[in-house]
Amino acid sequence: MSPPDHGIGFRTLDAETTVAELPVKGALPGWLEGSLLRNGPARYDAGDRSVRHWFDGQAMLHRFTLADGKVSYANRFLDTPANRAIAAGRISYPEFATDPCRSLFARFFTRFTRKPNANANVNVTRFGDRYVALTETPLPVAFDPDTLATAGVVGYEDSLSGQLTTAHPHQDPATGDLVNYLLHFSRTSEYRVYRQPAAGTTRELIGSHQVARPSYMHSFAITRRHVVLAEFPLVVNPLSIVLSGRPFIENYRWEPERGTRFTVMDARDGTVRGTYEGPAFFAFHHINAFDDGDDVVLDICSYEDASVIDALYLDRLRAGGGIPVALPTRYRISLGSGEVGVERLAEEPLELPRIAYERHNGSPYRYAYGVGAGDRDGGGFIDRLVKLDVTTGDTLLWSGEGCYPGEPVFVAAPDAAGEDDGVVLSVVLDAAADSSFLLVLDARTYEMLARAEVPHAVPFGFHGMFSGRS
Repeated sequence: MSPPDHGIGFRTLDAETTVAELPVKGALPGWLEGSLLRNGPARYDAGDRSVRHWFDGQAMLHRFTLADGKVSYANRFLDTPANRAIAAGRISYPEFATDPCRSLFARFFTRFTRKPNANANVNVTRFGDRYVALTETPLPVAFDPDTLATAGVVGYEDSLSGQLTTAHPHQDPATGDLVNYLLHFSRTSEYRVYRQPAAGTTRELIGSHQVARPSYMHSFAITRRHVVLAEFPLVVNPLSIVLSGRPFIENYRWEPERGTRFTVMDARDGTVRGTYEGPAFFAFHHINAFDDGDDVVLDICSYEDASVIDALYLDRLRAGGGIPVALPTRYRISLGSGEVGVERLAEEPLELPRIAYERHNGSPYRYAYGVGAGDRDGGGFIDRLVKLDVTTGDTLLWSGEGCYPGEPVFVAAPDAAGEDDGVVLSVVLDAAADSSFLLVLDARTYEMLARAEVPHAVPFGFHGMFSGRS
């Protein structure tokens, strides 16, 4: 008997729901209090037309609040012009792989009038007391964490500019500042690495790096001393984005002969230590990075090539299509010799990685948590949760019949005695039941402690955060 269809996770969810208390099986740890906030696409269909890619669905926020052994739930769309247009049956804004224009004339006309899209459907973070949803355009959208109501786009109080950024800012391990970069497209494009006080909206340039053909990079790495950009050989001529008439990502070209270029920048003064050449590969997500003497160590969820982007087109996923798998891989950059060493950390697939971030971001660590797949040949979909010991390659797995988990979020126990002393939270689609549940695992043993049943199927999302009670 074949497993239930994971295509259910790519249906539009129109209903916005508030549930005061979800049914819970098992028992939550008494210390676990706070809210898991999740972000991801949930609206794909506009009348008789649909967006083309998983990354193009309109943002919906989900909140699971845990206290006194109980779990409440709410979900709400991010209120943006693009979302309102699609709800009204129109695709009016450009997305990652969707062009709003059908005719050649319309493409030509809007080529010079398009406005950035604030469909912040990728991640959530905090700017001090403000919670914001993020995407790859520098338009963070603030929301109320209690009601999930949208408060509007957050403006920056500085002169830094760029068309792209990442939805994965890092917290500087030393200062607590947020660190990210802007990509400014031009004849000679420029990565502009900046820091932002955790409670402010004024960004300060750390340093910049010019490139002729920018790479598509969904995330980057930070250590206690360095910022590292892994420039994969999926690159673009910026002029083609303006003139080709193709959706954004379809202007990028895979050129493996370029290899991967690791640009290492001093996080204090922006000095570029060098650009180091490694083998061609592609990735969405870095796991962690740290300094080891004069070496910089990067752990990355590595794909052989960029074909995973094509596998994530919506029609393929809705038809139950499989996706290539990423393998956890260590790249060791010798700043002295310029050599880049490559080591596979495990043969178990790993994506959407998380660590004990508060204590080990940018520092040596032992454990990573992520999603994986039983079909290592790319014929299946995400169907398990993985815990990886990066020092030994050992793994622990959780899976359930017909279940497809989302990104695991590690929550440390109060006064944690060890790196994995805590729980892992994941929103899991139960395809057979056509519903989802919040799964709580013991992070040490990877055994289930509890699950809270949601009254509908939660579409597959991307990233989230746990906000503990203050």
